[in-house]
Amino acid sequence: YPRLFRMAMDYLPAQGSSVPAERVFSSSAETDTRRRNRLSPHLMEQVQMLKFMLRKARL
Repeated sequence: YPRLFRMAMDYLPAQGSSVPAERVFSSSAETDTRRRNRLSPHLMEQVQMLKFMLRKARL
């Protein structure tokens, strides 16, 4: 199924390590508190991406 394989490679990229994913979820828990639970999913994603970019720039 070469066509299905190419489609899967486009839409289902493999993650190199689970460590970055664990950091995202723990970082998300810090942001998604009771005081901030009114953030829309779209805004929450933007906040997480901003935090990731800031941390990456510090390294």
